[in-house]
Amino acid sequence: MAIRQPVVSVLGHVDHGKTRLLDAIRGTSVRSREAGSITQHIGATEVPIDHIHRVCSKLIGKKRFAVPGLLFIDTPGHHSFMTLRARGGSLADIAVLVIDVREGLKPQTIESIRILRQHRTPFVVALNKIDAIPGWKSMPGTPFVISERSQGERALETFNERMYKIIGDLSTEGINADRYDRIEDFTKTVALVPLSAKEEEGVQDLLLVLIGLAQRFLEGRLAQKDDVARGTVLEIKEEKGLGHTLDTILYTGTLRKGDAVAIGTESGEPLITRVKAILKPKPLDEIRDPRDRFDFVDELHAAAGVKIACQSVEGVMSGAPMVAVVGSEDEAIRELTEETAINVETEEKGVCIKADAIGSLEALAYEAKAAGIPVRKYGIGNITRRDVVDAAAHGDLLNRTILGFNVALSKDAETAMEGLEVNVFTNPVVYRLMEEYVEWSEEAKRKSDTDLRSSYPFPGKVMIMPNCVFRVSKPAIVGVRVLAGRIRPNQRLLSTDGRVIGKIRSIRSGEDAVRESVQGDEVAIAIDDVTIGRQAKEGDVLLVDLHEGFVKSVAPAADLNEDETMAMQEVVAIKRREEPFWGM
Repeated sequence: MAIRQPVVSVLGHVDHGKTRLLDAIRGTSVRSREAGSITQHIGATEVPIDHIHRVCSKLIGKKRFAVPGLLFIDTPGHHSFMTLRARGGSLADIAVLVIDVREGLKPQTIESIRILRQHRTPFVVALNKIDAIPGWKSMPGTPFVISERSQGERALETFNERMYKIIGDLSTEGINADRYDRIEDFTKTVALVPLSAKEEEGVQDLLLVLIGLAQRFLEGRLAQKDDVARGTVLEIKEEKGLGHTLDTILYTGTLRKGDAVAIGTESGEPLITRVKAILKPKPLDEIRDPRDRFDFVDELHAAAGVKIACQSVEGVMSGAPMVAVVGSEDEAIRELTEETAINVETEEKGVCIKADAIGSLEALAYEAKAAGIPVRKYGIGNITRRDVVDAAAHGDLLNRTILGFNVALSKDAETAMEGLEVNVFTNPVVYRLMEEYVEWSEEAKRKSDTDLRSSYPFPGKVMIMPNCVFRVSKPAIVGVRVLAGRIRPNQRLLSTDGRVIGKIRSIRSGEDAVRESVQGDEVAIAIDDVTIGRQAKEGDVLLVDLHEGFVKSVAPAADLNEDETMAMQEVVAIKRREEPFWGM
């Protein structure tokens, strides 16, 4: 059975050297042709096995691999990785996570790790920029395990300190990692490959690890089980003489000129069209910005990054799946519909989530579930006026919230928000978006609890202290000890047998009037509508009269202590003598 080359996705924090690493692998300078040397578009490069055998000869000698090569995908960010789906999972068979040895784990590094784990994508770590280690003597084009032998003691000490710091930080993220040449079981430990993309030092080690892992652990996944062409659209571009073309990754099967294909669209209705031309970049070149002219081919075998010209590309979106029509169009449409189905669990109450593509939407839903955030509604694309109006109709403050990953707020939505109390959070990093929402929601809950507590009497229990009656009536002034909870002015007091004793007019501590007294305080209170010696006397225990709304709505989430709970239960027992279901 034929084995295709694995798709290798390169991820990492901005400026950690993703594209420069690929330049080192293919001997190009795509990075210098990008705006600001930052990747703007997704690219794909085929690295044939003969090239790998040649550049890794110092490490492998005459050993040969059966895997036909590696197909690298360079993405402008981790969100692009999520956009590229293959039959409901990740397009990548294996990934390279690039980390700057000087900077360690950064926000997008952590984001990438979480996404890779969510998709269960095996990966290796390229520990880049070892040439920046103080005292490191770079040996361009040399494997790391060879150049390491020529380094001074101080340079190696600094390198090891930084490497073990990164290994420790990866461990915090639940990743067990070690240098690739020290690993006994690659199924339990992530391989860490030190290198310098700038000096092309250690790149050979990385290629060897990738091709070795692919041959040893991915043969089943790479086996070509059928000939039906399936791919994912990277981007839509206009090419002179061809019109709009589709930069595409063909990840399984064989595609031929003239084939009918079904492609996903923004409307959700699959487009059936026909392939007019297949343009394949030369080995070690790439579809985003090739040095040489494309080769026009009549037949293409997976896996490959190519440019496809079709009769129509109307409505096709980045990240859309493509499948060749073999026999009935209905079968292709059914498969495409299943692949584009969005897998997000919803609840009756919760937030609205929006993202730029199916994969990123599912990643956002995954993180929301992990954070205990219920999702009520979801969608793809920018946040619209309809989203805002819909959120405003869901009463609870926490439900009137929209979380947007890698999307913008439309002008109509901004205008609609001016008259509506809706909360919108957007962030290009999923876990940061979750952190912002969780922090805000916890603060909102605290504020809500405070508002509720201030609007209802809180459980309280006092005792009139002996020899502390300063006035018997109009108003009665007595010294009390707060036995539980808290007391405030304007709260009614009940006797333990259920009689209304009177209302607290004021509270004084020494010479000062106070707004509240809590458990343990001894204060003087003025009570209206009571005469000491008749309705109450020294030594009596009095309870704050509670509102039924407090017992039903506030108490369950109010984190009452044991004494406060007992005080509330005494009031509930009193009330239920007349109303059996009071507070239920």
